[in-house]
Amino acid sequence: MKKLVNYFLQGLLYIAPLGITAYVIYAVFMFMDGILQELVFKYFDIKIPGLGFITLIVFLILIGFIGRTIIADPLKTLFKNIIARVPLLKFIYSAFNDLFSAFVGKEKKFSKPVLVKVNLNSDLEKLGFITEENLELLGELDKVAVYFPHSYNFSGELFIVPKANIRTIDINSSDVMKFIVSAGLTGWEKDE
Repeated sequence: MKKLVNYFLQGLLYIAPLGITAYVIYAVFMFMDGILQELVFKYFDIKIPGLGFITLIVFLILIGFIGRTIIADPLKTLFKNIIARVPLLKFIYSAFNDLFSAFVGKEKKFSKPVLVKVNLNSDLEKLGFITEENLELLGELDKVAVYFPHSYNFSGELFIVPKANIRTIDINSSDVMKFIVSAGLTGWEKDE
């Protein structure tokens, strides 16, 4: 019996946010549709179908705008200011922030998959991603920075590699990352 109650509460936790959101949207729609239809009909003597729906969309956009500009952005700025004052936290936060933005951010640094010959005496090659082609800062003009993700892990290694040892491959970057992280078990997406 205790397990059933536990499952019931778990189910409630999973469904509650969706149910509450749906109910609030429905209630706002009915409220706005009813009041606005009456006001428009009273003053303009016309009925506009879908007025509640349009008003609901505008209302949700307005709430999203207010939430973003008045609540989310100031909190984000406050959080970044606090992190910037603590040296170790600043270092860790900026490193992880750069890493995650490289995966999903605007820059998408992992967009150039390559095969790198890691041993000139054999045909051993390793899959990686070029993350920086300009290494003038290091005094290396004929080398690039290549990131090699580890399999079954979210870590990797950065190598400075001669351009002659690199062969670009024309495969989707996401597929290459899945292939590497899964140790080659995911396989390639087949076009049908």
